[in-house]
This record gives sequence, structure tokens and C-alpha cells, in this order.
Amino acid sequence: MSADHQHQRSAQAPWAEFVDELWRLGHLDAEKRALLRRSMPLVAPARAALPSSLGLPAVEAAARRAEAAGLVRRTDAGLHIGCGPETVHWGYLSGAIEPVAFVRSGETVTIDTVSHEGLLPDQGTPYDFFQRRGIAQEQLLADAAALYSTIQHSGMGPHIVSGPIHVAEAEPGDTLAVHILEARPRTPYGVNSMRTGKGGLPDEFTLNRSVVIPFDIERNVAKFLPGIEVPLRPFFGILATGPARSMGKISSVPPGPYGGNIDLNELTAGSTLYLPVHVPGALFMCGDGHAAQGDGEVDLTAIETSMTGTFRLEVLKGKTLAWPRAETPTHWICVGLHENLEEAMKICIRETVKFLAEEKELAREDAYALASIAVDFEVTQVVDQVKGIHAMIPKSIFL
Repeated sequence: MSADHQHQRSAQAPWAEFVDELWRLGHLDAEKRALLRRSMPLVAPARAALPSSLGLPAVEAAARRAEAAGLVRRTDAGLHIGCGPETVHWGYLSGAIEPVAFVRSGETVTIDTVSHEGLLPDQGTPYDFFQRRGIAQEQLLADAAALYSTIQHSGMGPHIVSGPIHVAEAEPGDTLAVHILEARPRTPYGVNSMRTGKGGLPDEFTLNRSVVIPFDIERNVAKFLPGIEVPLRPFFGILATGPARSMGKISSVPPGPYGGNIDLNELTAGSTLYLPVHVPGALFMCGDGHAAQGDGEVDLTAIETSMTGTFRLEVLKGKTLAWPRAETPTHWICVGLHENLEEAMKICIRETVKFLAEEKELAREDAYALASIAVDFEVTQVVDQVKGIHAMIPKSIFL
């Protein structure tokens, strides 16, 4: 660890911790919090430290292990995080996981991820799974095979999640802007699986089925069946900040206010996802690579594949969101998430009205009307326990 990074992780003094904790617990409003923080120079100086709830030795330990294993390294292009037992966790999200790396706001991070398909307990070994489906052993990722035998599945969700990454200065009430610079498959194939009792028609398709779909990388297509090719549009199903610590360790399957398994297929390279920050350092995580997916993801999965993503992580201080939002070159996107699809729609409509009222300064009645005549509300997915609706707000309508 460099001395510079050590300084980043020791920027907040005990007085600031105490004031922020009172604010997070609702004992102070924003005005009183700001007043007390301004008074800090009048308080006797104390040794700078991380928020005590994190515990400095534990925080450093995970990052040191990842660096010692050669999985976290700095290059001219920024930080690169590889896949290994020191940098991933299997099946869950948590706001209390020790960070595997530390970055400043605005830094670029490249992260290798591994798909869970072919590694799940009921699929056999990855060698057997892929060999039976025509994939040569040399095309199997070495880190995927190693993870199969070196990390423990939590027994919760299926996804292998990379991270988390601590972003300096991020604190609850801020927003983390995840600028997606690149998302590309690491293998020339992916997997689509359907499973008993899951998917959009669980009573009609009752089989467990996994098929490997080869890619033509040069032509940027997936060869689904003879005569059927699907354009590749790679994106990450899971992009998350750490959930509030009060939630404990939660399954990687349902998305929530922290993002997570949103499965929004608009989050390709060139887009930005805005995630609420619920824990110090934001704790950014990613995984669940998809080479292509239709809205709905109706049979349970997309074309699941191991991917490498490059992200620029930016802290937006004081910008508070209740739910994730996104932006593409052509649209703003609002998201609604709920176990009931109709309720997810209502949340998405409210978020759209709120966005148009706050960001475009429309009266709520005008925002509601504009949402009806110019915004497309689409089903994100219906298979992740918590269902999703997203609103596509075209930028072109604003002159």
C-alpha cells in the first residue's frame, strides 16, 4: 500500500465520525450536521482514523492479501483487479465486506469477472460441464476453474461477485456514478440456463437445461442455432454499492436500492449507472456478465459469460437518490423495483416524474403528462424475485 493510499483511508477524524453517525441515525438534520462539522477546527485535534465500524486493520488486510496474490495491480491505464479467492465472493452482497482495493473519485478500474455458469454445485466440475458441451479444455478460463475449487459458495445466490472497491470520500447520502467505459467477454462462448420452478413460465417449462452458445467475436454475434444469430451487446447484470449494513448478508439475486442484479440491458459501454451510497467508501461490486439479453430475461438467464469491465468511479457529493438511475448517450433511465410488477411500475413512474420535476424543472403535472406521451416504460426482468421496470426518457425531446 502506498503512503498516499494510506492517507486516503485515514481522512476522517473521530469527531466527524460521531457527527455523521448521529446524522445517519436521524438524530441530526442536515443543517445541524453541517454546523457541527464546521466547528471541527475548534475541537481538540485527534488522530485521524477510519470510521470505527470498519476497523482499520481488517480493512487493510483484505487489500493486502489481494495485492500479495498479484490480483490487484496498477498499470498505466489504472487499477486492474483479477479474479481469485482474494477478490471475489460467491452468492451474496454485503455492506460489511472488506475492500479488495482503494481508489479516489474519478479513477479508472478494470475488473475481470467470472460467470457462475458451469461452476454451480449441480453442474459438476467446470471441466466436465463444458467438455460435454463441446468446449475444449484450453478454452476454459484458468481463474474460473481455480475458483471452483478454492472459494466456498454461500448457498445464497448463484453469482460470483468481484470486489468490493472502496472509493475515497464516498459516504451515505452521496451517489456513486459508475461510468461504463468497456464491457467485453473473456471467452468465445456463453451459457443460457433454465431451471425448474424459475423463469417467467415456471409451470410450463419444468426442466433444468443449460446450453453453450458460441460467439463469432469478429462479427460480434452469438450463434444461437443454425440460421439464428444474435448481436452481442455485453453488459453487467450486477453493478452494486454496498447495501446498508443493517441488511446483513443478502442474496445476490434480488436487486434493490443499492443496485445489484438489475439486469438492465441498456448498461453497455458508454452508459452510466448512478447508485445510492449506503456505506462509507460506497463499496462498488460487479459481476453476472451478459453477452446479450432481451428485456424481461424470461427463461431466467441471458447469455451468461465471464467478462472484463472498465469503469470510472465518480463520487457525486451531496446528491442523494432513493433508487438507481442511468444514462446512455440517447436516454435518461429511471428504475422501479418491487416483488410485484405493478408496484414496480408505480415506483418507476414516480421516479420518472421526480426526475423530470427536479432535473428538468417541470411542474409535477407536466412531468406526469410528458411521461405518458414521450417515455417508454419497459420490463427490465421478471425472474429475480424483485422485478424491474425501467423508463426510457429520450434526450432528443429537450431542445
